[in-house]
Amino acid sequence: MNLLLLAIAPITIVLFYIYIKDKFEKEPIKILTKSFFLGATVSVLITAVLSAVLGNLLPVTDVKNIGQQFVQAFIVVALVEEFSKYVIVKLYAQKNKEFNESFDGIVYAVFVSMGFAALENVLYVFQYGVATGITRAFTAVPAHAVFGVLMGYFMGKAKFSENKFILNITGLLLATIFHGAYDFFLFISFIPGVYIGAFISLIIGIILSNKAIKKHQNASIFKV
Repeated sequence: MNLLLLAIAPITIVLFYIYIKDKFEKEPIKILTKSFFLGATVSVLITAVLSAVLGNLLPVTDVKNIGQQFVQAFIVVALVEEFSKYVIVKLYAQKNKEFNESFDGIVYAVFVSMGFAALENVLYVFQYGVATGITRAFTAVPAHAVFGVLMGYFMGKAKFSENKFILNITGLLLATIFHGAYDFFLFISFIPGVYIGAFISLIIGIILSNKAIKKHQNASIFKV
């Protein structure tokens, strides 16, 4: 099996799905493409730098220490990764004139997230092989999409609200909470059966994401 195709296929499916869901006023391909590549480059670079710094400040000295794994999951991994995506959406997409309805927050946040997930997925699949690629296609990739939708929902609202700061931060924090919960249950897999919590959090995130998508669709100013 072609490893690159295996790594990229689920990313492409998510991007196509979100693009189709943008029913009433689609975003320019050029801007979506740039958002994707900013996620794959700048977001990854920000994550690498911040993770290195926080990894030294908040090291895991005992892999079975639940407190340390909690900090690792929610701060060193989740907050850092979601912040790195948030920066791109906030400074590039949200300021763009093409960002002209609330649903655009979801579109751009997912494209940035999928750029980040694409590079991550390629690295994992090439390092660990086909089984990892198949597993991540149904777990990590949709998880990144969920985090993007949840963040983008509030950043879309923020664009057209007087409470921009609060709504933007709400999006960042909600994405971080779901990302952190997903990772935390996997990090403490030394406790038998606890990894199921990761899948439960993912399912809840998917349900909320679908509701967020429908809510912004129904509220679209371009809806006829």
